[in-house]
Amino acid sequence: MSATRVDTVVVGGGAMGSAAAWQLARRGVETVLLERFSPGHTNGASHGASRIFRTSYADRTYVELAREAERLWTELEHESGSDLLTVTGGVDQGSTTHLAGIAGTLAELGLPHQWLDAAEAAQRWPGITFAGRALYYPNSGRLHADDAVHALQRSAAAGGAEVRHETRVISIDVRDENSVIVRTDDHEYVARRVVVAAGAWASKLLTGLAPLPPITVTQEQPAHFVPRDPDASWPSFGILHDPDGPDAPEFGGVYGLSSGAEGVKVGFHGTGPVVDPDHRDFTAEPRQLAALQDYVRRWVPGVDADALTPISCTYATTPDSNFVIDRTGPVVVAAGFSGHGFKFVPAIGRLLADLTVDKDAPTLFSFRSHSAEKVV
Repeated sequence: MSATRVDTVVVGGGAMGSAAAWQLARRGVETVLLERFSPGHTNGASHGASRIFRTSYADRTYVELAREAERLWTELEHESGSDLLTVTGGVDQGSTTHLAGIAGTLAELGLPHQWLDAAEAAQRWPGITFAGRALYYPNSGRLHADDAVHALQRSAAAGGAEVRHETRVISIDVRDENSVIVRTDDHEYVARRVVVAAGAWASKLLTGLAPLPPITVTQEQPAHFVPRDPDASWPSFGILHDPDGPDAPEFGGVYGLSSGAEGVKVGFHGTGPVVDPDHRDFTAEPRQLAALQDYVRRWVPGVDADALTPISCTYATTPDSNFVIDRTGPVVVAAGFSGHGFKFVPAIGRLLADLTVDKDAPTLFSFRSHSAEKVV
């Protein structure tokens, strides 16, 4: 088997790995990005036309990371010539305690937000049912996931990174603090650092190499619904019901946003069936799909609940839903993005590049932080 020496190998060409390769290439680091599947594949969590962008978190770490990501998305758009982030505004309703925590953090940081009563929110967005006051964020919107991954890879390659698709990594062997061997089916790389951003496959690749928390892989099954008014404007939106309240759906919180020509995407958050990512059927579980349609009939009347296209992706979720971004020896880890990581992608790429030169990621994302459960 032939061998190549390189400074850094990135394993996983989804959004996180591609962002790491982009950031490393910008710094002039000799980088190889290895992706198991073909470009534009639908096996993981980085495909499709839409992901929510928002800075609306109660935890300052996430808010500050989202603000950095917002700036970097703009830089990537200019660098790649791609339109990636569309600002639509965003609105959340549901748990008043949850929303008050978000509003408090945004107020402390001087970020725009506005409370709306149910009547005012319904007037702005008649396609959504509002049961109480809602919190509005003008800078929220949607990201085009497929275009973002392509832009990151193109920009990484333009900066000197080698991007290889259809290249499966079969093993990672640590030799010492500054040497690691990454083997594919037909090649071997000897690197100073390896960044593993393998999504649903993280646990399979990192067993024995990194102290990962338990990561549960689920097949999530949102759907694109046809809007009743094709000219209506849609914010990104979230509905987090009180779990003990009368309106709580069986499958928990719901999110939604426009996906342009594909319709309005609506889904339950993190409640899909547990799967092995190598053995998925990509078929929506019928009971949960029916529950989503019933939910949409009541809470999202601006779409036709019977005119839908089910879609499928994976979540890789930690017990506390916080990310894992840390380093052990020469192995840098990006894992457990728990269905809410895409908005942060370019900033996470920066964190991963920093870890290759021994800088630290935020404590919230460290291996040690996962020793006790937290609530995002």
